Amino acid sequence: MRARTIAAQPHNVHIIVLDKGEEVTASLLAFGRDAEIRSAHFTAIGAFSEIVLGFFDPQRKTYREIPIREQVEVLALTGNFTEEDGQARVHAHAVVGKRDGSAHGGHLLRAKVFPTLEVVATEMAAELLRQFDPEIGIALIRQVVRT
Repeated sequence: MRARTIAAQPHNVHIIVLDKGEEVTASLLAFGRDAEIRSAHFTAIGAFSEIVLGFFDPQRKTYREIPIREQVEVLALTGNFTEEDGQARVHAHAVVGKRDGSAHGGHLLRAKVFPTLEVVATEMAAELLRQFDPEIGIALIRQVVRT
């Protein structure tokens, strides 16, 4: 992974380029921790050699996994960096296209980059804080703290 900040406070803009074989969620989380990002939103394009999407099942309060084990183009990847219980968190959704032109989308659980993923992350002048909601079964943004 290569990363570079191209703008100054209060809205730092980071360009993050992931290379073949890197796992997306883990790499972005590591970048967020290293750069001490409290809150940001990001978009990305590129391609994956495989991906596991998720669809939230409210009855089971968990994500149903949707594995795609073939080369796909990242048509859209969008998400945010937030914080939950003092820990950095990445939340992202993806739409990917298969070679036949069909598209699949959902919550990004895991994905392996091939050959590249180009991410643009913009920090926000606020901290987005997540809190687990036991009734729903996931952590939701419950507090916005201006910095």
